[in-house]
Amino acid sequence: MFVGRLIKFFTSLRLTVVLLAFGIVLVFIGTLAQVDEGLYNAQARYFRQWIVLGLDLFGRKVPLILPGGYLIGTLLLVNLLAAHIYRFQLSVKKIGIQLAHAGVILLLVGQLVTDMFAHESQLSFAEGQTRSYGESITRFELAFMTDNGTNGSHTVAFPAQWLARGGDIQNTNLPFAIRVKQYWKNSDTQFRAPMMRNGPSLTTNGLALNFDFWPTNEVKTMDDKNAPTAIIEIVTPNASNGSLGSWVVSDWADDDAKIEQLREEYAGMGSGMAEKVIAGLTKPQFVFVNGTKYTFELRPERSYFPFSLTLLKATHTIYEGTDIPKDFRSHVQLQNPRTGESREVEISMNHPLRYAGLTFYQQQMTASEATQQAGLAPWSLLQVVHNPGWLTPYLGCGLVAAGLVIQFMFHLVGFITKK
Repeated sequence: MFVGRLIKFFTSLRLTVVLLAFGIVLVFIGTLAQVDEGLYNAQARYFRQWIVLGLDLFGRKVPLILPGGYLIGTLLLVNLLAAHIYRFQLSVKKIGIQLAHAGVILLLVGQLVTDMFAHESQLSFAEGQTRSYGESITRFELAFMTDNGTNGSHTVAFPAQWLARGGDIQNTNLPFAIRVKQYWKNSDTQFRAPMMRNGPSLTTNGLALNFDFWPTNEVKTMDDKNAPTAIIEIVTPNASNGSLGSWVVSDWADDDAKIEQLREEYAGMGSGMAEKVIAGLTKPQFVFVNGTKYTFELRPERSYFPFSLTLLKATHTIYEGTDIPKDFRSHVQLQNPRTGESREVEISMNHPLRYAGLTFYQQQMTASEATQQAGLAPWSLLQVVHNPGWLTPYLGCGLVAAGLVIQFMFHLVGFITKK
């Protein structure tokens, strides 16, 4: 009896209507929430959740519980599969309906695969530079790097979420612990000019000697990017050494776009002085422990590739007589030491590079005449997408279209034959 009711519930058309209604409400609320929370936060809170506990709309908190995107999608998939198994008969006349439903099932599964396994990052480089990794847009990490000569280089990275919790963090591959004193999701900075130092520096080491940092509101639009900053102390278990000192680590010292922003801001001080100021920000920070040098930085989370791309030439063309961009093109050298492959590839706005399960899209570029006249190197930004389910939307839509056409043709042929 219970099994029969359960089957009746999951095969019910009413369940389908209710789930679709909840889906419409969730899309509406999630779209409005983007105003206050931003696109990525709204996606994570409403669509990448099983249950939504409370809403934030127009700056107000609404005590309401809703099914999240994962729950709605999963129940729709179960509902469709159950109805497909228990209601539809496998026959030639129903093959169109079977194909259409199979296409919808594939779309739901493909969306789940994409949402759970797809990964996006950015690759930024100037002409002549080589990159073998992409950087996350929203996630950051505190990385400690050491070069052991013939033994190669090693990197230990801690997610920024660990820094946000505070306290001590450590890894067995590091002979010290990191004590997080403060962490800011977003920050601003200013050069500590000799005549404008109104207070003591945040720390007595590293870039804090020349720059002040303070927390600011978290940005949530797609056009802006947060610059997290942390104050850390490096502590060794050796009682004779104890603390090795405190440092400020910040994405301001790693983000090329933000560094360029500061360079333009201090250009009025003279090119030589501006470069000296920027050098004080980007100078590597390090400590020596047991005779080994550990360099550390707070940077966007990296995803490494088994190959490298070198930007040979960046081309930015505009429509004649206007400032409207016409075309962005990155001419790159692809090198894969594992396969011995070395070839030149051109990536443009409508012609991405697909290689090793990754897709490289042309996103932004700074390679205009004004850039060259300013003495700056042409620069390109690629969007890197890893999506194992990228084919499912095409296959799913193809199955739905084929199923509808076949079913329509069965009815059309039957009607013409009868007449």
